[in-house]
Amino acid sequence: MIADLTQNPTFCYNTPKEMSKDPSEYNIKTERKKGDEIVQSATMKKRKKQTDSFIDTEVEKEPEASSPKKKSRRKKITDILMTSAPKPAAPADLQNIIAQHFKSERSVIELEQLKLPDSCFLQSNDLTHTLSSYLKQVCPKWVKLCKNHTKNKSVLMLIICSSALRALEMIRLITAFKGDCKTLKLFAKHIKVEEQIKWLAKGVIHLGVGTPARIRNLIDQDGLSLQSLKYIILDWNWHDQKFRRLMDIPEVKQETLKLLETSLIPACKSGSVKLGLF
Repeated sequence: MIADLTQNPTFCYNTPKEMSKDPSEYNIKTERKKGDEIVQSATMKKRKKQTDSFIDTEVEKEPEASSPKKKSRRKKITDILMTSAPKPAAPADLQNIIAQHFKSERSVIELEQLKLPDSCFLQSNDLTHTLSSYLKQVCPKWVKLCKNHTKNKSVLMLIICSSALRALEMIRLITAFKGDCKTLKLFAKHIKVEEQIKWLAKGVIHLGVGTPARIRNLIDQDGLSLQSLKYIILDWNWHDQKFRRLMDIPEVKQETLKLLETSLIPACKSGSVKLGLF
């Protein structure tokens, strides 16, 4: 039987390795040309080259990565004020702020009308005075003025500061100066404007301490008259916890300049009112 099988010319002998493969796959492999192998080899080399170059590119980019640069912080007004030495106020400081604020809104003639002559200013605080000692120096006849003052709705002196808390502090600081004269709080915190109008109309008030917004509101509503006014004191040099002065706080500066333009500058130019920078 074995001899008959080997002598049959139509019998195709397959090795065990070839028998394990799929017949269709085997036929495809046997029918390949030699050129196909060359193409396949070239293609594989090209893919390998592309892969190698891709990997090399990534490796080259790694050293280029550097730590991000720190952005320089922009200086705030607080930083500048903290590092700058305190400087006594001068009339020119107020004049410059008024001119800079209104120069884009007013004509040259209108700007000249907002300029105060030197005769309108009291001596400024040289940073050696307390509030009481400064007021005694610039208002030596205060006691006599208080005795002669009998008009309602008007005060002899206005002290303008940046906040209600600062106003309360200033009222305590003027105890040695004011004597028996009556003082009124002119700010908005916990006090209605209608109540302040009643107090001004009811009795004689000698001294008002408050914020520019509330003082301007009282003047506009005809609750406060400037007829008897003699002195205006701006709390110029004091600064809050953020080292901001009266003219460093945008909203307070805006209200102060409005008050100066509409009411205080005309009163000073009339010749009867003096302005001091404490």
